[in-house]
Parts: sequence; structure tokens; C-alpha cells
Amino acid sequence: MKRSSNYRKLTLALVFAFLMGIICISGCGKKEEKALSKYWAPDSNAAESLRNYVTKVTNEKDAENFIPVKDRIAVFDMDGTLTCETYYTYFDTMMFINYCLIDHPERVSDELKTAAAEIKPGYTAGEELARNFAKAYAGMTIKELYDYAVEFGQKKTDSFDNMRYADGFYLPMVEVVKYLYDNDFTIYVVSGTERTTTRALVANSPISEYVSPAHVIGTEFEVKQKGYEDVSSNMDYKYSDGDDLVFTGGFIQKNLNSNKTIWIEREIGQYPVLAFGNSGSDTSMMNYALDKRNPYPSEAYMVVADDDVREWGKQNWEEKSADYAEMGYVPVSMKKDFLEIYPDSIKRADIQYVEPAGAPDTGAGDSQNQDDAAYTGTSDAVDTEISDDAADTDSSENLDQEQDNAA
Repeated sequence: MKRSSNYRKLTLALVFAFLMGIICISGCGKKEEKALSKYWAPDSNAAESLRNYVTKVTNEKDAENFIPVKDRIAVFDMDGTLTCETYYTYFDTMMFINYCLIDHPERVSDELKTAAAEIKPGYTAGEELARNFAKAYAGMTIKELYDYAVEFGQKKTDSFDNMRYADGFYLPMVEVVKYLYDNDFTIYVVSGTERTTTRALVANSPISEYVSPAHVIGTEFEVKQKGYEDVSSNMDYKYSDGDDLVFTGGFIQKNLNSNKTIWIEREIGQYPVLAFGNSGSDTSMMNYALDKRNPYPSEAYMVVADDDVREWGKQNWEEKSADYAEMGYVPVSMKKDFLEIYPDSIKRADIQYVEPAGAPDTGAGDSQNQDDAAYTGTSDAVDTEISDDAADTDSSENLDQEQDNAA
């Protein structure tokens, strides 16, 4: 009996040792993966800064820095911060060109077709271009514009090989959004692109599960109940089952510069504690997060488009990073901080700009450089469209001034 009892004890000990061995093999020697390590360089100061910040503000034992979940608000610019803006310009601008010149020229005026055809490398644009976007989509329901934005996103861009317009989200920034979401931050996208278009792009992106449609703020075009578009106010009309809400062609506001701050306050109602941008038109939003009246610790991160191999960036890292650091922002280098920008199958194309088929003669004649039809992005002329932000900027000071004036 004693021998049998000893045998059972020995058997149990061997089984326990075996199970412990399996556990150790599968986990004991395994280090916990560091956050922001898949697409961020190991020596990235920006990634380390964000990790330290999140660790600090999510630690309930750190009474001085802890931020309650309800107040963990992070705001992100879209173009040039979360997603590509260099094919050869912004998503919404390329969509406007495509709508007017290729997909639906029969729906727009000759004036709008000319405006679309004149958007070429080196063009300068302000709020007037956004007003043209609003005019182009007049008569469309909100769903129709949403669906068209999704449809356009499936088209291939000429500026990158194997890239659809919807594929332009930066992998490291997607990783940041997920990291913050996993740490109970509420994510807002605050874009210069029109709100419905932004919602369509975000909803069909790698960040779709982290950003609610209610957490998208963008440029505003006028919307009214169908049948009452020409009435100054719809307050006297009631919506009925089956009614449509349509774009009138009217324009309300371009969501850049201080407008971003205003609409953050109006729609969120409190200071964000994290802000991410990439240009002068985002600095108001960044400064709002860093405002000394913010009751919580806050940080602001600025993406610098300095990668001219995997991307079409032209910004000088030394200059821009120094400027941003002086302003209190943490600079992020696309060249040095991003291990990858896009999936391996996506490469920068040989040329950045190809003139769209069907573009009417704008009468530019000799004043238009013949090389525009195959733009390589090496010209001193820069894209100064202000839809969200400009990554392709050698003359960033001029761009920021234009953005300030336009907003």
C-alpha cells in the first residue's frame, strides 16, 4: 500500500514537471512585446515618448498624471498624418478631378471641368477649390456621395505601384491608433476633407473599428431635405420616412487652422489630451491640446514628410524637427521612425503625376510646362492645395501662410 502511494506521488510529480516544462517552453523565455514595435524603429524617440505618456496617464496609482477613461481624447488629422496625401495630391482633390473629368463630366458645369483640369503640380488653391467641390456634388444624397467616395477609393493611383487610393493609410500610424484604442482612448479624426468623404475613407480603412462615424469632424457642405434645397431654412419642414438629405452645392466651412479648434470644442466639448498632425494647418489643434488650461497632461506629435524613397516627401528633417520641437511638439520622421510605411507590395512609382484622360484644354498654352503630363515630383513648384496638409513642401513657410489666409 505504501509503495502504491509513493508511486502515485511520483507519477503526479512527473506530470506536474512535464506541464511546467511545456509552460516554460511556450512562455517563460518569451518577453512581452513592446508596444509600437511592429512598424516603428526600435530607437524612435517619438514612439518612446508616446509609450511613456500612455503608461503615465493610464496608471491609476499616479495621482498627478492619471487621466480617467472618459477624458482620454485623441485627435488625428487625416491627410499626411494618417494617410497618403501625395498621389499626387489629396484624396478629396483627386476624387474631384476624377468626378468632373472621367466619371461624371455630364453632371458638372464647364466651369467646374476647367477648374478640375487646372489642378496640376505647382497649383495654388484656397477655400475657393473647396467651394468647387461642394458645387460638383450638388444634388447628391449623403449616401450617394459616401458611396462614390468608396467607389473612388478602389481606383488605382498613378503615384504608387499596386496602390488603390483607399490603401494609403500609414502602417505605423494605424499601429498608434490601435495602441491608443486598446488603452481606452477615444479616437477622433479631424480632417480638412469634407465630413462624408472622410467617413467613407475611414470606414473602409484599417482604423475602421477604432473610429466611430460620430467621431469624424471635417469640412462642411450645406445639406437640406430634398425638395427644399432653395429654401433658406428647413426648420419649418419635417422629415418623413423615405425622405432624402441632399447636398445643395452650398459651402459652410473649411476645417483647417482655428476652424479645427472651434469644431473640436463644438463637437467634443473638451480639450483633447493627444493631437497628431503634419502641417501648419494643424497647429491650432495641437496648441489647443497643449493649452495650459487643459486639466490633464497632454502631448502633440507632428509627422514630417522627409522620406523621398518610399514616399514623395521633400521636407528637411533637421529644419522641421527643430521648428516643431521649439513649438512644443514631438516630431516624427517618416524616414527614420517608420520601419514600413505601406505594405511590401506598394512601391513609389517612377512618376508622381499623370494628366487625367479627358482633361479639357484650359487655354494654358505655352505657360503650362509640357513636363506636367509626367511629373516626377522633383520640381521646385509645390502642391499648395490646402485640403488637409501638405507633405510635398520645400517652401513650407509659404504654404502655411497660404493656409492661414485661406482659413
